[in-house]
Amino acid sequence: MKISTNWPKIAVLVLLVGSAVIFLFQLIDPRGDSTRTDISIPKLTALAEKGEKAFAANCAACHGVNAAGTDKGPPLVHDIYNPGHHADVAFYLAAKNGVRQHHWPFGNMPPQPQVSEADLEAILKYVRELQVANGITSRPHKM
Repeated sequence: MKISTNWPKIAVLVLLVGSAVIFLFQLIDPRGDSTRTDISIPKLTALAEKGEKAFAANCAACHGVNAAGTDKGPPLVHDIYNPGHHADVAFYLAAKNGVRQHHWPFGNMPPQPQVSEADLEAILKYVRELQVANGITSRPHKM
C-alpha cells in the first residue's frame, strides 16, 4: 500500500478514529455533563423543606433542581461535597464570600449576599439530607 496514492483513505481513517476517541472521552469525562438524573429524594425534615424552597430561589439556577448540577454549576449531591471533604462551614463561606473554582470547570462562584443566615442553614440541611439519601456520608479527606 503506497501512502502517496492512499493518503485520502488514510486521512479518512485517521479522522474516524480520532472522532471515535473524542466521543469515548466525552462519555467517560465527569466534566462533560455535570447533571444527575438519578437523585433519590427523601422525606425531608421541616427545616430541609424550607431549605428546598430557598435553594430553588437562590441556588438551583446554577446547581440544578435537587442540587443535581447544570452546565453553569456542579452537582452538590456528589461525593466531593461529603462533610469530611467540604464541612458545613465551607458551604457557609462559599455563599457569603464566593469561592474560587477548584474541583470543576465552571469558574468562580460569586458571593450570594441575598441569602440570609437562616436560609443558609436551611439550604445546607436540604443538601445534606439529599446527600445522605444518595449514599453520600462523611469520610475523612485524603490528598
